[in-house]
Amino acid sequence: MSNEKRPRNRIGIGLLIGIGIGVAIGVGTDNLPVWIAVGVAIGIAIGTAWDRQERGKDDNQDES
Repeated sequence: MSNEKRPRNRIGIGLLIGIGIGVAIGVGTDNLPVWIAVGVAIGIAIGTAWDRQERGKDDNQDES
């Protein structure tokens, strides 16, 4: 296997975190379907922001 950096799927990790938070709140409030949907939306937002932040760091390192 080569030593190249593999791209990481930050959106998937963010989605997993968001669904986990949504399920936890949904079970607590007894409104699981709504909170899973909210968790998915939050997770995608977190993952996208995290991915863009990491890409910005990579771009800045390449310029140096």
